[in-house]
Amino acid sequence: MNRIISAIILVAMFAGANIAIAQDNLSPQRKQAIDSLALEKVRDLSKYISIIGDKSTPWSDAQRVIERAVELFMENSEMGVSRKNSPDVSYYKVREYFDRLMQLNYNKVKIDWYKIQYVSDLVRQPDGTYVGVITIYQRFQGYNKENGLVYEDTTKKDITVYVKRKETQIGGRLIGFWDVMLGDIRVKETK
Repeated sequence: MNRIISAIILVAMFAGANIAIAQDNLSPQRKQAIDSLALEKVRDLSKYISIIGDKSTPWSDAQRVIERAVELFMENSEMGVSRKNSPDVSYYKVREYFDRLMQLNYNKVKIDWYKIQYVSDLVRQPDGTYVGVITIYQRFQGYNKENGLVYEDTTKKDITVYVKRKETQIGGRLIGFWDVMLGDIRVKETK
């Protein structure tokens, strides 16, 4: 009798473990939704960078956009900055990058992102987090009043994407959801 009870308890524990694991695995539909959310966040970042870099954006508006942009990132994430005439790449914490972008010594800055695409599928990590990489191409143009366009480059960048299971309480119930956060943005090449 004890063996039967032990077997039932063991089966119940195993079934409960499978349910918990199943909730952490991504179904194809859930993965597609997460991929869309990640790409949407990258597109939002692209818009924020354009607004922050635009010299006609009022300082207070740029500061508000910086706050929204910083919220897209994991803590301590860095962004790479390069120039076409130097092999060096400098990395700055996200907020510092945005502050520096506002202070660029151009009268006008135009920044466009294009060819935004996943280059690596989401891979599950031991802690249950999924990690992937999105590649973008950034066209940067800097203008001054006298000469017009004075600097232009195109940079290929890889953005690390983290997908984590989180919980929130709504109406007294604990609700689980997947959240997408951006990580480091690494420079791959500049032309």
